[in-house]
Amino acid sequence: MNDGPEQQQDGRSPVPVRSRIITARRVSLLFLFWHSVTVFVWMREHIHIPRWLGSDSREVAVRLWTLAWLTFVWVLLWGTVSWANILGGLVLAIAIVTLLPLPRVPVEGRVHPIAVLVILVRLVIDFFVSSAQVAWAAIRPGKPPLGAVIRVRVAIKSDMVLTLAVDYLNLVPGTMVLDIDHRRRILYIHVFDVRTEKKVQAFYDQVAFVERSFIRAFERDSEWHPSPYHGLDDEYHRVHDIGRAETDNPDVADVPPTDGGRR
Repeated sequence: MNDGPEQQQDGRSPVPVRSRIITARRVSLLFLFWHSVTVFVWMREHIHIPRWLGSDSREVAVRLWTLAWLTFVWVLLWGTVSWANILGGLVLAIAIVTLLPLPRVPVEGRVHPIAVLVILVRLVIDFFVSSAQVAWAAIRPGKPPLGAVIRVRVAIKSDMVLTLAVDYLNLVPGTMVLDIDHRRRILYIHVFDVRTEKKVQAFYDQVAFVERSFIRAFERDSEWHPSPYHGLDDEYHRVHDIGRAETDNPDVADVPPTDGGRR
């Protein structure tokens, strides 16, 4: 019986073509991975990041994002996507970042994509629900809603994350952050309708969700560390001169006040 040309001379079946392809793919991936790591290690040892670009990888990522955003805005203003507009926008962005530098943005903690996705989904839900509630309150008969400014303290540590949380609250109809006490981390929020205790409790539950979600997404305790560029919040986070308070007044500890919470 003739088994065809695929039969080897020693009587054993040849290695299937599919197995060879899988083996070649694995070897190729291992080859690419090994050389990618080698190139990365070489770049870390021989290439030095300019000081104006940042002191660590997270600050570099923020600065590169700023350059990309300014370039995008420049191209958007011209209305035409071309290499000339892209390169011109990049040159202009570098000039702005170099000649007109903004205060350093402290980047602390890490980004967790799944937690960020949960925040975005909840934002869309809150947006539609709150919009419907505000619309109904505007057209329903009876007395107008009773608004109030409520003070609430949050445990968010980073200025950047606090800004994102405030933006979240401002995007949801029915709530507007009027003032921020950076040192004590207290938000003064105008609430659209506080006629009943249930509505007030719903507001506190919403703020608690925002607080937990942003901490889980950006500044978990196991990953967060203060940046040396805190600026306004250096005293709150005890980044510089930790023992200053103990030296000036040994009886007073340099800790944030604990009289916050729901007021």
